Amino acid sequence: MLPKALTETIEALSHLPGVGPRTAERYAYYLFRVNEKISDNIAGALSRLHSGVKSCPVTFALIDADEELSPFYSDPERDKQTVLVVEEPLDIYAIEQTKQYKGTYHVLGGALSPIDGITPEQLHIGELIKRVNDDNVKEVIIATNPSVEGESTALLLDRLLHEQNPELKITRLARGLPLGVDLSYADQITLSAALENRTRL
Repeated sequence: MLPKALTETIEALSHLPGVGPRTAERYAYYLFRVNEKISDNIAGALSRLHSGVKSCPVTFALIDADEELSPFYSDPERDKQTVLVVEEPLDIYAIEQTKQYKGTYHVLGGALSPIDGITPEQLHIGELIKRVNDDNVKEVIIATNPSVEGESTALLLDRLLHEQNPELKITRLARGLPLGVDLSYADQITLSAALENRTRL
C-alpha cells in the first residue's frame, strides 16, 4: 500500500531498540515531510558511524578513528591508579557529567548473562586484570548496573581481582534512594539498598 522507499525506511527504523512498527511509521513519515537536508544529514552521519568510531585498546571507551588512546586515559591529569569499571561505553559520560571523578575508566562490554550467551570470556575482564598490574592500580570502583546481571558481574570481578591482587582496594558505587523520591514509590530492592548503605547524619 505504501511507496517502496517509505516501506524500506519504516523497516530500517524498526530495527532500533524500543521502536515498534507504529513508531517507525511516524519517524519515517516525519523524515519525509521535513526539509530534505535533515534526512541527508542523518543518512550522512550514519554512513560515517562505523568508519569514524572505534574502541580504545586500553579502556575500551569509544574514540575517534584517528585517535590512538582515549583521552580519559592519555590525559596526564587523570589518575591511572584509580579505575572505574562500567558495562557500556556510554555509561562513562553519565559519570563525567558529575565532574567529580578524575580517575580512568574500563568498559567491560556488557554484563554476565548466561541466558543471552554472555560469558566472562566475552567481557574485557582479562584486560582489566592486566591494567591493574601494568598501571599499579590502587583502587577499582565497580559501577555495573543494579541488576541481577550487574550484581553477578560485580561479584565475579571482586573475586578475580582479589585472587590476583589481594591488597587491591575494590569499591562499589553506593545505591539507595534518589533525591526527590517519595518512600511510598520506592521498590523493595532500592529500599533494601538504601537501608544497607545508610550513613550517619
